[in-house]
Amino acid sequence: MELSHRVQAIKPSPTLAVTSRAARLKSEGHDIISLGAGEPDFDTPAHIKQAAIEGINKGYTKYTDVGGTPTLKKAVAHKFKRENGIQYQTRQILVSCGGKQSFFNLVQALINPGDEIIIPAPYWVSYPDIVILAGGTPVFIDAGINQGFKITPEQLEMSITPRTRLVVINSPGNPSGAVYTIEELAALGKIIARHPNIVIASDDMYEHVNLSGKPFVNILNACPDLYDRTLLLNGVSKAYAMTGWRIGYAAGPEKIITAMTNVQSQSTSNPSSISQVAALAALEGSQDCITPMVKAFRQRHEFVVNALNAIKGVQCLKSGGAFYAFPHVQEAIQQLHKTNQLSRADDIALSEFLLEKAEVAVVPGSAFGMEGYIRLSFATSMNNLEKALARITQILS
Repeated sequence: MELSHRVQAIKPSPTLAVTSRAARLKSEGHDIISLGAGEPDFDTPAHIKQAAIEGINKGYTKYTDVGGTPTLKKAVAHKFKRENGIQYQTRQILVSCGGKQSFFNLVQALINPGDEIIIPAPYWVSYPDIVILAGGTPVFIDAGINQGFKITPEQLEMSITPRTRLVVINSPGNPSGAVYTIEELAALGKIIARHPNIVIASDDMYEHVNLSGKPFVNILNACPDLYDRTLLLNGVSKAYAMTGWRIGYAAGPEKIITAMTNVQSQSTSNPSSISQVAALAALEGSQDCITPMVKAFRQRHEFVVNALNAIKGVQCLKSGGAFYAFPHVQEAIQQLHKTNQLSRADDIALSEFLLEKAEVAVVPGSAFGMEGYIRLSFATSMNNLEKALARITQILS
């Protein structure tokens, strides 16, 4: 039986594969410390869980509008006005089953076969495959450690062709934690403004995981004139430790949001009714629950970056947001390969080596389009991080 060409062109999520393999080894009795998962280790705040319980008891267990309940869409619009200074009507809002579905809906609604989508690398692993499923062509712009994992206006200009339809901006970024300043976004926006057929996808999922303390900004804060062709993608997963609840949301031009809603109507239909009740409590309730999580992430971030930079052959920049470290490890790879400890001189071999010898699971940078790096999530306890970094230090030393 032959499978479709489109499904043969994509690959399973590397981050989920690492997490799965680590879990299997742990079940076999190995003392595995997993730094692969991209989800907070905190529990969903109590008031959010309680709202969901009350929703169940009140019978909010039926179908909802495909694009989300009116009350939740109103809360999302209020969030954008309150926190980002951007005005949307509820007809410009779509609630989906997580941020991944929001991006999937957008690409399916916008892209025709042969259209090009510009994706800065390193990138979130799902961007290219979602584009391929729609028949689009990912166009990658490499932005390594020497430029702080951020593309330049010159790189963007050189990558634009008559087929360019979408530009993806992810800030704070996964896996790098890089955050664009408002000046940098304005410079990118100036380039895009000259190409009226290009739409922007601003993935702001890690907005609230702010490690720098500087105010969050996105492309519309820098370039409000791009409002009519920008989609803001966000969700409750990271800010409120609600990854399993599967609620993402998007805001943008009504025509595109309507098309995205049509796509969703023929795939998942509405997001979980109970999860929407919980998301409403998250957005409308006290935001104080975010503070202790971000404080813990900042402490862990400081420890992880310092520990990595103390290892010979490893270079790690501080992150502006998210809960990842993305160190450059090419020198360490070469040293291990030279001493025959690695069969191949690449980051996949290093990740396998760390899992087998140090019993620490990390994700190779090549999964994010950037060879010679590894991604470590510090969304785990300080105790786990101390043990993991001690093991990595010993192995790489």
